[in-house]
Amino acid sequence: MRYAIVIEDAGRNFSAYVPDLPGCIATGSTVPETEKAIREAIEMHLEGLRAEKLPIPAASSRVHYVEVAA
Repeated sequence: MRYAIVIEDAGRNFSAYVPDLPGCIATGSTVPETEKAIREAIEMHLEGLRAEKLPIPAASSRVHYVEVAA
């Protein structure tokens, strides 16, 4: 499975979330640490859904960038 993630600079650290998995969040001191933490959070989130016999949300978010004049 492949899910889009959003990583934001939170000032003293970084935070990440998964638009397709509400409640699935992670933090880290660096971007690589945050990527690792959100990957682990996704795995745990999916395990929890499976254990509860709940549907696994399809990865449907798309990431695009747009350019605008500054």
